[in-house]
Amino acid sequence: MASPDQARRDAQPAFVLHRYPFRETSLVVETFTRDHGRVPLIARGARRSKSTLHGVLLSFQPLLLSWAGKSELRTLIRAEWEGAYAPLKGQSLICGFYLNELLLKLLPRDDPHERLFAIYRETLAMLGGQHERETVLRRFEISLLRELGYAVMLDRDAANGEPIRSDRSYVYIIERGPVSAERGAGRNGVELAGRTLLDMHAGDYANAATQQQSKLLMRALINHYLNDQMLHTRQLLRDLQEL
Repeated sequence: MASPDQARRDAQPAFVLHRYPFRETSLVVETFTRDHGRVPLIARGARRSKSTLHGVLLSFQPLLLSWAGKSELRTLIRAEWEGAYAPLKGQSLICGFYLNELLLKLLPRDDPHERLFAIYRETLAMLGGQHERETVLRRFEISLLRELGYAVMLDRDAANGEPIRSDRSYVYIIERGPVSAERGAGRNGVELAGRTLLDMHAGDYANAATQQQSKLLMRALINHYLNDQMLHTRQLLRDLQEL
């Protein structure tokens, strides 16, 4: 009986997260698939202009992929577009690459996350529309951490379980949650207004202070779970905003 990684997978919904050249004519493609999570594939001959894979393996394009193999790096057999392709542009494109970099660095290989796949697909659609980019990114970051099993408490005081109050100040302690500023005095954490926590819990980022404080909180949380690995797309976005 074949083991799961030996079985052929056909027409699996997927997205390309990253790709790079392999030998003279091939590509290694890191993919995010609906039912199998992050799967690395080798696309043999994909760099040849006459290859059926040439020009198909694009980031942010919904794909149907078929592959087989028994090693960690499986062999891509077929790739076809699934539906219309609306490419991201400008800063939305960089935001898309930021999402991909987060998935590459935080999502283990062969770890299925069907709900996260749906969230990612929806987030790309929102980046391609008229939605506020900062709001879209914060919502995805929170969803990603929660789907990976990292608690992001926003509505209760971690010290006593009491509901967050909009008129109070808090310190968010990583891997614990928010505690009142009095209890968190002198401890390492991110200082936040109660309103910011409640706005984030509700997915409402209209308030300017909420936008700024939520960015600081999510940056601290993600840096922690990345073990302070550098995010190249984050630096690129920061550089563009300073131009």
